[in-house]
Amino acid sequence: NVTIYNDIKIGKNVIINSGSVLGASGFGIIDDNGKIIQVPHVGTVIIEDDVVLGAGCTVDRATMNKTYIGKGTKIDGQVHIAHNVKIGNNCIIAGQSAIGGSSQLGNNVILGGQVGVIDNLTIGDNCKVAAKSAVMKSLDKNMIVSGIPAIDHRKKKRLDVLIAKLPDLIKKK
Repeated sequence: NVTIYNDIKIGKNVIINSGSVLGASGFGIIDDNGKIIQVPHVGTVIIEDDVVLGAGCTVDRATMNKTYIGKGTKIDGQVHIAHNVKIGNNCIIAGQSAIGGSSQLGNNVILGGQVGVIDNLTIGDNCKVAAKSAVMKSLDKNMIVSGIPAIDHRKKKRLDVLIAKLPDLIKKK
């Protein structure tokens, strides 16, 4: 029960679990004087060697060039990879995450479950994004982030402590 559209390139030792769709058109739309038009997607998908795609994943076809998943990357179930996305080698992407169109992930990136990455961002090598985070700006290499919007994880933890103390601070006034 896997759907693989035409002209998709799949490397060696790739595991694609049930319900996954590779090469469907991405969600590229334009407004033409009030009429919404679907942009044609005529590119491809390239999946390198030793990749795992969990059940129910969607990997959209590129608009013109390629949507790319690098060697050794492991992707959990129900992940959406939009058109023109480039994922580096040895990445780990947990379930229900979504990567917006034309974003790029470096090598060894880890996305926790239900992470959202908006369009046109670059996430540097070795970054870690905590579960349920929303990445809304590019990340330099080796960053660890969490929250909505995703910020430095240590800063986020300090802010969470302060927020928890707010009711007591209000009572003191």
